[in-house]
Amino acid sequence: MDVSVIIPNYNGKEYIRACLDSLLAQGTGALSVIVVDNASTDGSPEIIRSEYPSVKLICLKKNYGFSRAVNEGIRAAETEYVILLNNDTRVEAGFAAELLRAIRQDARIFSCQAQMRQMDHPGLLDNAGDFYCALGWAVTRGKGRSCACYDREDTIFSSCAGAAIYRKCIFDKIGYFDEKHFAYLEDVDICYRARIAGYENRYAPLAVVYHKGSASTGSRYNRFKVSSAARNNIYLIYKNMPLWQIWLNLPLLFAGTLVKLLFFSAKGMGITYLKGLWQGILLARSGEKVPYLPENFDNCWCIQLELWRNLAKVLRN
Repeated sequence: MDVSVIIPNYNGKEYIRACLDSLLAQGTGALSVIVVDNASTDGSPEIIRSEYPSVKLICLKKNYGFSRAVNEGIRAAETEYVILLNNDTRVEAGFAAELLRAIRQDARIFSCQAQMRQMDHPGLLDNAGDFYCALGWAVTRGKGRSCACYDREDTIFSSCAGAAIYRKCIFDKIGYFDEKHFAYLEDVDICYRARIAGYENRYAPLAVVYHKGSASTGSRYNRFKVSSAARNNIYLIYKNMPLWQIWLNLPLLFAGTLVKLLFFSAKGMGITYLKGLWQGILLARSGEKVPYLPENFDNCWCIQLELWRNLAKVLRN
């Protein structure tokens, strides 16, 4: 296979064996597996080193976050394609081959996402790709719904980096995962950049993976996640939207921010959310912005139309 599987790991002792066993049981002898460890202290690197000698282990000196870990793995991979896979997953047979088939359909495809099912409720979806709307919200497709409702290939706004394949050569054109994100929305950001450059992201439901979810952070809503997501979303908007697009969406972006503030305030995390927004403003001031090229106007306008269509989906639901 012309693909490497890259698994970022941080204290994943409880899940890493099941993840690696499911990968290595696929009968794909040429499948390269790389684990990038973010200075785990639970003994998971020792498990990998002693029990999985065929797996390449890269150990970082401290926890640099998801983006730095996967970038290290992507650069170390010697294959045309790379699959990013969370450590709290278990894949079905043919997972890698199916993702490879899907991305090879068209040279314009940057990424393809697998069908991510809930580990504890395998009949229900965890993620069928992400979409982004004019409220400034990244929304998971299909979460909590029947897997049967999302059984066809489709174009998506972005692939969840927890189980997706990427065409490696395109990273050299649009850049790698932004390490300023540390964690959360880094996958939306990179797929957004790919869309601006004219590439596509797809959903490949025949590649099936079971995902525990929030294994590293502990819960769906916690202060670290709320603060990080708020910060990164401000940066995501500033970085990827041309100024004309920011002004066009500004009333809806403000409304989306206000709704989330009320939501997290009701959960006792309103101040945490506000602090994250302020950190996002500071990050935008010091971070980089995707250069606006006139030849990409059509791509940006197509993205804008999609943001409005996705807003309609959010309002209907």
